[in-house]
Amino acid sequence: MKLFFTFLSIIFLFFSTQAQSYQKLHNKAIVVDTHNDILSKCIENGYSFDQDLTGKTHSDLQRFKEGGIDVQIFSIWCDGSQPKPFAYANRQIDTLYATALRNPGKMTIVFTSHELLKTVHNKKLAAMIGVEGGHMIENDLNKLDSLYKRGARYMTLTWNNSTPWATSAMEETRDSLLHQPKGLNDFGRNVVKRMNELGMLVDLSHVGEKTFWDAISTTTKPVLVSHSCVYNLCPAYRNLKDDQIKAVGKNGGVIHLNFFSGFLDSTYDKKEREFLRRHKEERDSLLKTNIGSSAANKVLNAKYKDEVDAMKAPFHLLFDHLDYIVKLIGVDHVGLGSDFDGINSTPQQLNSVTDFPLITKELLARGYGKKDIRKILGGNFLRLLKANENRP
Repeated sequence: MKLFFTFLSIIFLFFSTQAQSYQKLHNKAIVVDTHNDILSKCIENGYSFDQDLTGKTHSDLQRFKEGGIDVQIFSIWCDGSQPKPFAYANRQIDTLYATALRNPGKMTIVFTSHELLKTVHNKKLAAMIGVEGGHMIENDLNKLDSLYKRGARYMTLTWNNSTPWATSAMEETRDSLLHQPKGLNDFGRNVVKRMNELGMLVDLSHVGEKTFWDAISTTTKPVLVSHSCVYNLCPAYRNLKDDQIKAVGKNGGVIHLNFFSGFLDSTYDKKEREFLRRHKEERDSLLKTNIGSSAANKVLNAKYKDEVDAMKAPFHLLFDHLDYIVKLIGVDHVGLGSDFDGINSTPQQLNSVTDFPLITKELLARGYGKKDIRKILGGNFLRLLKANENRP
């Protein structure tokens, strides 16, 4: 009996040590998430993310801390139908500034890698700004400059909608939507060149293949892919193909993995279609009340939570995508870009920003060394940011 209890004690000590090991590593690393949509979620719903939004969103200020996130890049987003996208972008930036002013002991908006490191050292959230969609500059380089001056440190050249100067992945793969030549035109190349001059990272998530290759051949600095996954594992229209992944590696850029089930799991779209088919009659009834498509989906998702949870991508798939990129171009070119609060299905176990430590735990379990884990969690992004900065 004594031997049995000794054995149990050893097992308990082993797992306790393992837990402390991954949590300690996570806490010591600089953890960067390159894409979170909480700002647009707050504006759409009348929330403030310095309040407790548990059960309403994936993120809030306190939960960033609980998840060990040191650097959060806040996405500035609107779709292509927004009548005044530049003004709307500034409204979201105003929201971020107002939140920072209310919480000076918890977060600081940072413009440079030096400010980032100083803020992290002071144990505050380093908040950065990323513009998701080139339509927000309204075809005006002066507006690009203005967003940079306000703190935007990356811009995604397109969202799902194309601009007059760059074509998106969605529209390049759906010819019925595309009404212009594919890729960057001369103005689009000037946008990339101006971003290089400013020190603003060129983000190639969402862009079409032709735009991708035009941007790669134009940029003089390493590129960002802020929230995308591997096409060969999940052939979603805006995931990266092997030659694109290799080009990012050759360029010195970094691919940050999106947590959306539909970009991780090749079976997700089929499961979602079956879910909607099963509940079509009920959804149609909801739509007749004029509540809108997204609201109708939200009602169904809440009512049939068990079915929705069953559709989530298995946790391991996120790391299968990560392993794939590492094997193809090396550990220096991969990071994390969750897309929390911009997606309707997260992987199993990753239900909110508080679950980020589980990523560190799984990386250790897969045999990644501590040095490489620190690169994946944020070191690679920090290198990329420094490489784009125009320092004297």
